[in-house]
Amino acid sequence: MSVQATKPNILVIGGSYVGMKFIDTIAPQVAETHNTVLVEKNSHFEHIFAFPRFSVVPSPSEKAFIPYTNAFHAAPPGSTSVVHAAVSQILPDKVVLQSGESIPYEFLVFATGTGFLPLRSRTKAEGVAYATALQERVKQAERVVIIGGGASGVQMATDAKEFYPSKSITLIHSREQLMNRFHPELHSVVSKKLAADGVEVILGQRVKMPAEGFFPISGPSYNVELADGRLVPADVAISCIGATPLSSPIASLSPALIDQHRFVAVKPTLQVADERYPKVFAIGDVAATGANKNARSGYAQVEVVAANIKKLIQGDSATEVYKPSPLAIHMSTGLWSWILFKNPSSATAQPYVEHQDTSEFKGTPEGDARFELGCRRHWALRAPGVSDYKL
Repeated sequence: MSVQATKPNILVIGGSYVGMKFIDTIAPQVAETHNTVLVEKNSHFEHIFAFPRFSVVPSPSEKAFIPYTNAFHAAPPGSTSVVHAAVSQILPDKVVLQSGESIPYEFLVFATGTGFLPLRSRTKAEGVAYATALQERVKQAERVVIIGGGASGVQMATDAKEFYPSKSITLIHSREQLMNRFHPELHSVVSKKLAADGVEVILGQRVKMPAEGFFPISGPSYNVELADGRLVPADVAISCIGATPLSSPIASLSPALIDQHRFVAVKPTLQVADERYPKVFAIGDVAATGANKNARSGYAQVEVVAANIKKLIQGDSATEVYKPSPLAIHMSTGLWSWILFKNPSSATAQPYVEHQDTSEFKGTPEGDARFELGCRRHWALRAPGVSDYKL
């Protein structure tokens, strides 16, 4: 571990999209007065937008795990550093790592996100090995069951059915509405696409999960049991439920910050909702902002926190506030089709729906890049000049 001690630290916990964007934003602005330090437990940046596809169809899964090589090359030299470690405690002036080492901070930005996607792992080798095994299992399977009707589950189901049209693909959702955080029109749009593809959809039924919390991807076939006692045969079942806020470390700072759903309570300024800690912020999926849990919302929060930290450095109060926008999503519904959906901005307005077809790029270099869902762009951003995707 190497962290400069000549200047106070702005410490960022969590190196996914929002944490990385925050460092991109703040480091160049405060390099003369502060170091910006990322603490990230995983060995590689995980491009999780590609995970649903890379779970069910043959894909170059190594491209979804990107080294933090020169990740913040736009910042002044020496102003940023990356520490690969897990945080065990957050104290008022430092964080304690699982190794027992500690890192002091003046400002802390908590951006750990949520976790549930099947490819998540601590190392690239583990993630790629799991993806390879899961892709092979789906390839050999006749009956694939996907549990969870949010964006990841819908994307997996449509990708799998389009790539393997002869397979039985079943999507199970515990609620009566798919994509249930959105206006019901998105349920209608997605349901029509699933029906057209031939995906069987079971709504309003919880799945009785195994004790270990996931279904096996090896061994004999099995049944997925529903709450009403029905059994759904599966050669492989993939769970896309239980997105859990990764908020535990901040409980050591202030247990009351963890709400009933395990999100971190924040003020409109995105400072944590504890008056004792005006220099501690939470952003992204782990924060209870009322916003949609996606990178777009997180990036808007980044601008608010960067502005407020600059004000605090200058001796002013944090006054910028975050106002969530109506829920919106840009999601794939098959290998070459997309939906851009925005919830209505008022009770009398209508949702915005845009269907996008990118099949014209199929079989072209541009199509290959689109199939990988932006992996190459993130390699260029975080590991410029690196062309060995196995690193």
